[in-house]
Amino acid sequence: MKHFIYDIPTKVYFGENQLGHLGAEISRLGKKVLVTYGGGSIKKTGLYGQVMAELQKSGLEIFEFSGIEPNPKVTSVNAGAEICKKENIDVLLAVGGGSVIDCTKAIGAAAYYEGDAWDLVIKKAPVDKCIPVVSILTLSATGSEMDANAVISNPETHDKIGLKSPVMVPKVSFLDPTVTYTVNKYQTACGAADILSHIMEVYFNMEQDLYMLDRTMEGIMKTVIKYAPIALAEPENYEARANLMWASSWAINGFLKGGRTLGWSCHPMEHQLSAYYDITHGLGLAILTPRWLDYILDENNVSKLYDFGTHVFEIDKNLPAMAVAKQSIEMLSDFFFKTLELQSTLTEIGIDETHFEMMAKKICGDGTLTGFKPLTQQDVVNIFKMCL
Repeated sequence: MKHFIYDIPTKVYFGENQLGHLGAEISRLGKKVLVTYGGGSIKKTGLYGQVMAELQKSGLEIFEFSGIEPNPKVTSVNAGAEICKKENIDVLLAVGGGSVIDCTKAIGAAAYYEGDAWDLVIKKAPVDKCIPVVSILTLSATGSEMDANAVISNPETHDKIGLKSPVMVPKVSFLDPTVTYTVNKYQTACGAADILSHIMEVYFNMEQDLYMLDRTMEGIMKTVIKYAPIALAEPENYEARANLMWASSWAINGFLKGGRTLGWSCHPMEHQLSAYYDITHGLGLAILTPRWLDYILDENNVSKLYDFGTHVFEIDKNLPAMAVAKQSIEMLSDFFFKTLELQSTLTEIGIDETHFEMMAKKICGDGTLTGFKPLTQQDVVNIFKMCL
């Protein structure tokens, strides 16, 4: 087992009626606040009004930046950063799902940089500082409310790349499950797939690490598998929404990693899909993940799929390991495509193999995609074709 450092300094207000603390928390960080959000759904649900009322009660100077895209673009980052520079913003308040929070983190970092924010994303310039970020989560999916990551797209280059720095971790996050009652079935399902993928990218790993963390990951995966269907059937089921929301945060806040060093596989592949086709991230992951597992399954890693099948899906432990592994992949597919009712192929969402070769080249560069099992460019193309 490897050494590691775990440090997640985010203060979380979890549960109903916690926004009464918003003004005090923002005031502790500054007086000029830029409120960021997406297409305006927070106005329809009434959340916008609640947030503004709390900020006004605290005498804060409020600025707004709206229209952040589902796959946030670098142009939005640059535009938000310009507001921060012009108005000397002290605090950023992201009200939305992972895309809004990701974009806001990048805005906070870009506010201290004089060039194009894309320079930060491609590591041409370092991220040393970030305006403090506070988040109000509206969708359980990405875990951005409690991590150091942001994923930004550049439509001109067809790139979607992760930006990471400890200075971008939100200072405070408000997680109220009732806010997600209005999230529709499709987005709830995509969010569940995203949560599962975050865990699987770490779980499917042959490195010898903490037994406790493997069992914890299996428990969180079982939680998502149990409660996502309930949330679909009963959108205002507090228990279901609360379990999904807390699972989302802990799936990717660094706790589960425990020193593991291998890279992720499905996320780099999906990032290229959404970079070219602007699809919903969780849907792309749902389509990719079972095919990826089927493609890489062999005698060297079957034991991990056996654990997955017997512990998460409770498949009979007395069956041969390979049989359990294959059945677990089938059950995962059924969960995504039958239980959650997500589209099961790239063809269904209008994607063909036109760009597969170019996407694989971007993913692998001059080498291989390191992960649970190393993948060459041809391997990536083969997996994409399995998804058609």
